[in-house]
Amino acid sequence: MVRVVVIGGGWAGCAAAVTARQAGAEVLILEKTDMLLGLGNVGGIMRNNGRYTASEELISLGAGKLIEITDKAARHSMVDFPGHRHATLYDVTKVEPMVRRLLQEMGVEIRTMARAVDVEKKGAAIKGILMADDSIVEGDVFIETTGSTGPMGNCLKYGNGCAMCILRCPSFGPRTSISQRAGVEDILGQRGDECYGAFSGSCKLNKDSLSDDVRETLDREGVVVLRVPEEDIKMDKLSIKVCQQYALKEFAENVILLDTGHAKLMTSYYPLEKLRKIKGLENARYEDPYSGGKGNSIRYLSIAPRSNAMKVDNLDNLLCGGEKAGLFVGHTEAISTGSLAGHNSVRLVLGMPLLELPRNIVIGDIIAYANERIKTKEGLKKRYTFAGSEYFERMKERRLYTINPEEVRRRVERMDLIDIFSEKLV
Repeated sequence: MVRVVVIGGGWAGCAAAVTARQAGAEVLILEKTDMLLGLGNVGGIMRNNGRYTASEELISLGAGKLIEITDKAARHSMVDFPGHRHATLYDVTKVEPMVRRLLQEMGVEIRTMARAVDVEKKGAAIKGILMADDSIVEGDVFIETTGSTGPMGNCLKYGNGCAMCILRCPSFGPRTSISQRAGVEDILGQRGDECYGAFSGSCKLNKDSLSDDVRETLDREGVVVLRVPEEDIKMDKLSIKVCQQYALKEFAENVILLDTGHAKLMTSYYPLEKLRKIKGLENARYEDPYSGGKGNSIRYLSIAPRSNAMKVDNLDNLLCGGEKAGLFVGHTEAISTGSLAGHNSVRLVLGMPLLELPRNIVIGDIIAYANERIKTKEGLKKRYTFAGSEYFERMKERRLYTINPEEVRRRVERMDLIDIFSEKLV
């Protein structure tokens, strides 16, 4: 039996567990908090712009189980908001238990409140993961999906301090870079001014703290756009955001709310006294981060150099996915990279050639393109997402963007990759 250990239970880690399990491996997820999905517990946006194409690719490739869950958990579908079309907004209050049940039904072992702190190595191979309780977790192959956010010192150094976000470092301890502990130097993303890291792109408001008309419109339409007073419009704040697909003037001139169970406020942070000047938000209260009037979490401070098969450079048996694998933004991107890592982890142990997805499907192209760009000074300042900014423009230029599932399936079929991620290898 092949034993795969996944460090980090966010969207990428859960996706890796699904495909590794589908390939026939014994799979263990180590998650430092008491919940799976990480930032997925406050995210909620799927299928917007090119993410629709990527979601259908995942389904055709045989890695559609998590997409099916977010579709099933949707509060709204086919929602348009500035710069974005046909979005699905899943309910962040319901999705984590749904994913946990899926993994348990598949036979994936899940250990929560299990923080990895170091590695045991033999040569270029990892033999085990040292846990905070001094136990050792051994495996044949390891997948790191620990993200790039935190620890608290980074949020203080590169941001506005710990904003008490969903990752809850004060309670569950700081993130540890497994690849760096194993001797591979991290890559750090930059902002336009070459400062390291970037602020998370949104906050969550308590829906009950909003006016009746704003809350009713959110429940009905999924989106509310409220004009910001002229004196509070700050165009320069757009440059600090991780989510460059939202760095549009509409997001500075307006407060844009999306219904994901909470009211998702599409800005990195917003001073509470100014937020409450806006009609309908006079009693607004932050849900995540709790200090959303002051700051937000800082991301992109721990990226592993890797191949287009998601294998970490210079280590024999470590793969990566999600933000650990590059300057990616979003749940769909995390599921895509995690799915490939999980499948390839089993191939690696079996001595099979690792799968690199071709560049005429969007998942293969973004994985390769982001890997090329991260090696350049300018590329370190960019973020890569199917939903907007530089990469969505590339999708359209290369005629890869479509919302036609049949067209996506034909494209995957031409590459002889239908259901590749659901093939049993062991």
